Amino acid sequence: MESHEQVVSSATLACRAPYGSAMIDPIVQNFWSQIAGRHDSEAFAVLDAAYREPHRAYHGWGHIVDMLSKLDQLSALAVRPDLIAAAIFWHDSVYLTREPNGHPRTDPENVRDSVLLFERHSRFDAMEQAAIHDIIMATANHMKSKAKKEHYPGFSGDLDFFLDLDLSSLAVSWPVFEQNLENIRFEFHWAPEQDFYLGRTKMLESFLGGGDKLFRRPETRALWLAPARENLQRAASDLNQKMACSA
Repeated sequence: MESHEQVVSSATLACRAPYGSAMIDPIVQNFWSQIAGRHDSEAFAVLDAAYREPHRAYHGWGHIVDMLSKLDQLSALAVRPDLIAAAIFWHDSVYLTREPNGHPRTDPENVRDSVLLFERHSRFDAMEQAAIHDIIMATANHMKSKAKKEHYPGFSGDLDFFLDLDLSSLAVSWPVFEQNLENIRFEFHWAPEQDFYLGRTKMLESFLGGGDKLFRRPETRALWLAPARENLQRAASDLNQKMACSA
């Protein structure tokens, strides 16, 4: 299995390379080839344009490659890896931190619009589309989401696995974790420093409040819980210090 640093390195490369060039990460090509026929002909161009939007730093192709790489490494945990891959491709396809009028935009709004964009380009059958819809919607409230319907045997486990993949970046090495925070700060460059620090602190503390349930699957918990909690505690402490210094 690749280290977290290796995964992030390949993700960074993918972010810098235009899709269609020889440099694009093969993990994207591999997983998209499995599901391309269940989308319309414009789907990938829409995704590519979205994940290369200039206001993104963390929520770009790098995040998608990171999740797909870990899905590939841990594919034995998935009943329908193809549907999880589709959810990965689309779950951040709409990502705005504020409206054109400057009003802050919430994560649930982005998730809702990401689902709508997926459905606009989907050619999956009804069951598969409903399953992908519910997996993406689960990111609107990571810690409290659960499967409301078992679309296929093992669906709830796949939903939990997807959510764990989405949070697996919490377990990277500390320098990468710090860079991820800086990238998110770039996405919220318009927010006053104190407001940003407060919002990030609340988010980190909510993850810490999840305890052992931060990661849902025992296999992913064994891999990622300890380093994630260490990063979260360190980051929360650092942000509290920054708020005190800038007050």
